[in-house]
Formats: sequence, structure tokens, C-alpha cells
Amino acid sequence: MYYYQRKVPFPKRFTALIIILLVVLSAFCVKLSELQVFGAGKYLAQASNSSTRTLVTKAARGEIVDRYGRPIVTNRVGYNIVFNAAELNGTKLNTTIIALCDLLSEHDTEWVDLLPMETGAPYEFKADSDSAVTGLRKLLGLAHYATAQNCFDAMVTRYKLQGYDADIQRTVMGVRYSMETADYSVSSPYTFAEDISEQLMTQISESSFNLPGVSIENGYVREYVDDTLAVHLIGTVGLLSAEEWETLSQTGEYQMNDKIGKSGIEKAAEDYLRGTDGKVDLTVAADGTIMDKRTVQQVVNGNTVQLTIDKKLQLVVQNSLADTINKLNTKRKDDDRVTGGAVVVTMVNSGEILASATYPTYSMTDYKENYQKLASDSVNTPLFNRAFNGTYPPGSTFKPLVATAALQEGVITANDTVTCVRKYTRYSDYQPSCLHYHGAINVATALSKSCNYFFFEMGYLLGINQLNSYCKQFGLGVSTGVESGLNESVGNLSSPEYKQSVFSTPWNPGDTIQTAIGQLYNSFTPLQLSQYTATLANGGTRYNQHLIKSVMSYNMSETVKDDFSTVMNKVDLSDATYNAVRQGMLRVTEDGTSSAVFGNYKIKVCGKTGTADAANGKTNAVFIAFAPYDNPEIAISIVMENGGYGNNAAVIAKDIFDSYFFDEGEPYNETPINTQLG
Repeated sequence: MYYYQRKVPFPKRFTALIIILLVVLSAFCVKLSELQVFGAGKYLAQASNSSTRTLVTKAARGEIVDRYGRPIVTNRVGYNIVFNAAELNGTKLNTTIIALCDLLSEHDTEWVDLLPMETGAPYEFKADSDSAVTGLRKLLGLAHYATAQNCFDAMVTRYKLQGYDADIQRTVMGVRYSMETADYSVSSPYTFAEDISEQLMTQISESSFNLPGVSIENGYVREYVDDTLAVHLIGTVGLLSAEEWETLSQTGEYQMNDKIGKSGIEKAAEDYLRGTDGKVDLTVAADGTIMDKRTVQQVVNGNTVQLTIDKKLQLVVQNSLADTINKLNTKRKDDDRVTGGAVVVTMVNSGEILASATYPTYSMTDYKENYQKLASDSVNTPLFNRAFNGTYPPGSTFKPLVATAALQEGVITANDTVTCVRKYTRYSDYQPSCLHYHGAINVATALSKSCNYFFFEMGYLLGINQLNSYCKQFGLGVSTGVESGLNESVGNLSSPEYKQSVFSTPWNPGDTIQTAIGQLYNSFTPLQLSQYTATLANGGTRYNQHLIKSVMSYNMSETVKDDFSTVMNKVDLSDATYNAVRQGMLRVTEDGTSSAVFGNYKIKVCGKTGTADAANGKTNAVFIAFAPYDNPEIAISIVMENGGYGNNAAVIAKDIFDSYFFDEGEPYNETPINTQLG
């Protein structure tokens, strides 16, 4: 059978598609040939001349909050002026610096100048800058005896500043020196000025065509919710010093122009607060074209540090200390004024510092704007942290420790009595007196009346070695364990060794009984007195004093570390010892030396006043206390320089107890932390 097969014509649109495909393939082959054959030399040369630049994206520093998460130190985004060496170098560098400095001066804005030389004529080295001056001489290749003028002249040559007047030369060399020490290069941009105004940022951005290599970049600025709050505890951040850079450069985690915690919690918690910068490797051709971009390290913001302090109570403590001192001073002559004071409040069963205040004090704004004035104030010494570094004789606040040692060592029982006849006549060559005739009294009454005679006898019976053993167990004359960035003083124990080393004279029996009433060479910090009081209050467990409660991720979604409380040692106190001392301290507030302040108070408070003779001939007011009597929660220590009677300090303790136990107050309605940066 024969079949007829119809011939179907090929569609024209298919023909057109085939033609287009052939044209594209031909073009592709031509381009491929150009790249691989004809242009191979060109692109090989370009690849050979390319360089790799690491672009760093700064991580936000962790924020600081109080024990309830209320913000203390936060971050906000600011504008920084940054130099990029790929475009800004050589002859245009000096003219660009001059133009920018003129512009910033018009806006009353500072720029970074680390040169240890005065900014105005005569151009001498800055005071207290020996280390930086040594580094400058070394950088310039000058002898160790080179003068400031020698260094100035060397920098004029080094930075090609001939022809400019001296003031402009000093301005430019200050920037150039700072850039050089910051290792300014293609891979290390330089931050010329930080946190500039929006107006200045706009003006520079609009003039960018006249300022090649100058860019505006976002940075993070430390913001203080209350710039007077706990300033001695929070501390400061600042640019790396030459010494710090020499150490930290080895870690690979810091750049020369980075900031670091310089003091306080900012320093102590540096490893937690510092984030991890992001890094992107850029392959850049000789003409500046970016050939490749590769992320090698993600940005990780620093951790949020939660402090042990109660922000609200901290303000109460600061205000009460300042108000009490100022009220006392309104009634005194200038040469008899209270010169300063300090308070520390501690959680009895953890060693957490709830509040710590020093007076006179300052604000962070003052610190930034008037640092030299604050630092040179030798009369008020506002930068000095009296709570952690000031050492003071404890006076009669030392007597509860002596009573504890005597009871625990079996020298006396709670019911035994000593008859106070005022003058202590055990020694023929030293016969000190009590302030009153107290008659036959037991240990509780001796604490209540603060009988020196009773404690002279306890000192005699115990001996100096037993006394100092108990001092150390309760945290007196030794480290409290507080975070290292706070640089606490360990105070001083009255001892034969100390007397021999300082005065080259032997210990006398009379020295022991004088030590037993908290005088002679005993000298402790308010921080130590607070730890000692807390250890008494909880029955003998000495916790490390500390300011960090926990560390959390930047957005507080995860806990990084929360075990900052440790037991440093335990004093094995019997119930009889604990109860006798506690009863005596209760009587101090109910019918003793501070009953005028705490009589009929709403809760039972244990306290001890101290009127301590200071080395300058003045009398300090000292007070320690804990409450409640039956289940202690917080311990307080207070010292007022030239404050007189210890009872003058007790009014501050009452304000603290009022706030902690009874003042509900208004709830805080503050912006949650980390909201500004997401």
C-alpha cells in the first residue's frame, strides 16, 4: 500500500532563533578569546598589581546595666571622620589635614592629637608624659636627651612642614604623629575625629570632592544615662596607650586607634565588654577597582555586663552622703570642715556591692571637659575613690572583731564581766584611760557603751598575733577580692613587723592594747569595713566583694557567665559568740552610742560607732551596721573625714535602710537597653 507523506515547511520564527543563538555564541567566543588570548597579558599584569585590603567593621562595646537591668552605660551611633590611605597620602595629606582642622575649629570640635607636646607656644613636652616622650624620641631616632624643640624640628622635616608657620606646623604634626603611631595604612584607616555634629557631618559630606580619602563613618559613642551615677565604679574608656598597644598588638584583636577600658568596670570587664570586629578581605586592583570581596570574620557586639549595684539605692547613698557632709559643714568653720567621705553597701550573703559612693565626686561631663582641673585639685581630690582606695583608722568599729576573737578563743564568755575603773593601769609606762567609769560590764554592754577599758583588757589577753589573725579572716588588711580594675588598697594592719619596718622601733605591750580599740597603725578601706561587717552579720562566711553580677549577650538573650560570688574563707563562729556580738551591736542602736538615730526604728539594726583619730590630727566619723537583726540582708560601712562623732555618720545608714526596706518609690520607666542599635 502506498502512503502519501506531506512535507511540512520549517517555521520562520525557529530560523530567527537559531540565527540569534549563533550570533550570541560567536560574540561569546570572541570575548573569551579576548580574555584568554589577546588580553591575557593585560589581566595578568592587573592581577599581579592587585593588593588585598582588610576592611574592619567595628563591633559595638557591650553595655552596662544595674542588678535589675536598668541601663547605666549605653551606646548611640555617632559620626566619625576617617582617613583612608588608598586615596589620602603624599602631598595632599597635609593640606587636607589643615583644611579639616580649620573646619573643626570653626565648629568647636576636637580631633585626635596624641603628641605629648603642648599645643601652644612655647612647645614644651606635656607634664606627666615621660613614657610617651620616650616613644616620640625613639620614633624620630633622637637621643634620650633630645629637647621638645629638637623633636619639633625633626617632625617639621619628617612630615614636610617647611614653609608653614609654627602653629600650623604643630597642628599638623600632632595629627601626623597620631596617624603614624596608629599604623595608618591601606589596611588600617585612621579615625581623625569622633562623634561630630550632624551639621559638620553634612558639611564634610558635601565637600567630599575637595577632601579625597576622607569619609564619614558610623561609630559607637558611650552614653551615660546619669553622668553622676557611680562614676568611680563605672570608670572610663580611652585610646590605647603605647604600653597597652605593645602588649595587646600581639593578640591580633586590637588596632592602634582602638579604645579600651581605662578604669573601673570598663577596665575590669574589658574582656566581656569588647566585641569582635568584623573583617572583609578586599582584593583591589592597581586602579582602585574592587576585584573580589570575602567576609572572613562576622561582627559580634560585646556582652552586656549586669552590675550588682541597685541604681536607685546608689543615688540615695550618693545624695545622703553629700547632703550629710554639706549640712555638717554649714555649722563649721573652714578649717574644721568635713573634707570627704565614703559609703559601701554589701549584700550579706553574697558579697554583692549594692552601692558605693565617694564624696567629693564629679560627673562624666566634667571628666571629659575639665579633666586637668579635676586631676590637679589636691584639696578636694574628686577623682580619688575613697571607698576603695582611702584608708582610715577604724576606731571603735574595730571592737566587734575584738569581742568576736575574745569570745571565740575562750578568753571571756558572754556573761563574764570586766570592771571599768576608767584608767587602765596594767602597765607602768603606759596607762590610757576610758572616756567614762562603766563599772562591771559584760561584752554586750562594753560594745553598747564602747568601753575602751574593756577592750584594752581583751587586747592584752588575746595578744597582737591573735588579733591580726582574726583581722585577716574578716577581710581587714587583705584583699577583698573585688574586680582588679577597681585597684583597691589592702589597707594596713597594726603589727610588730609594720612598726619595725616603718619606724625601726620594737613593739611594746602598750601598742597591742591601743590596737585593740582600732587605733595605732590600723588603717582600712570602707570596702574592707563593709566586708568585715557582712562577715560578722552572716556568722563568719567571707564572700568576695564584687560588682559584676552576670554577663549576658549584647541583646541579653543569653547568659554568658553568672557565678561571680565566691567564698574566700569561713570563720568557725559558735552560736554563743555570734549571738553575744550581735546582741551588743543591737544595743548600740537601741540604748547605746547611736540610739539617738535608731531608737524606736521600724526594724532592729545592729551597729557600731567609731570616733577615730586620724594621722592629720582630725577625728573621723566611722559607722558600721547591718540589718535586720534576726535575718541580716545588707551591711553598711561609712567614713567621714573630720566628721567627728561616729553618730554623725549613722544618719546616712538610716537613709539607706529606709530606702532598702521601706521606700517602694516610683518604678523606673526607662528605655530598654540596646534598642538604639537593634
